[in-house]
Amino acid sequence: MARAQRADACRNRDRLLEAASAAFSASGVDASLESVAREAGVGIGTLYRHFPTRTDLIEAVYVEEVETLCRSADDLRDAPAWDALVDWLHRFIGYVATKHALADELFAVADRDSEVFKSCRGAFYAAGEPLLQRAQEAGAVRPDVSIDDVVKMVGGIAKIQGTDPATVDRILSVALDGLRYRPS
Repeated sequence: MARAQRADACRNRDRLLEAASAAFSASGVDASLESVAREAGVGIGTLYRHFPTRTDLIEAVYVEEVETLCRSADDLRDAPAWDALVDWLHRFIGYVATKHALADELFAVADRDSEVFKSCRGAFYAAGEPLLQRAQEAGAVRPDVSIDDVVKMVGGIAKIQGTDPATVDRILSVALDGLRYRPS
């Protein structure tokens, strides 16, 4: 049976993830692990106790950010159905657009069907599906659209290379307009 981590160890882990996320966003996945540890206020040994390899740290940052995005769907439960769906999909676009390097690094050591990617995909679907269903029940979204359709559409838009964020937002708005329900 695994022992629960002490409170200070949990805080250190959280600070390391926060520092690594900032470093990877600023400098890419090759950011100095020593600077990550320094920014987190811990020694390099503490970093390696929590994350024995760079890949372990990258995976943990990736999973933490997926979980944060998924939890953000709960923040939208009181918003009007269409607005909640659109807001979460804009957050999804922002997430995907900034996480290419992390995903690419993980794809170098794990295939797309690895447990980490299957788990993250499942989390995206579980977070987005209630928002889509609520929008469909409110009559705001076409009833023939699935969360799989939406995630693939939005993921594709987020991966458009060399496009400024304002253009990506405009393209997303056009695509989302196609989701709207229009009675014949």
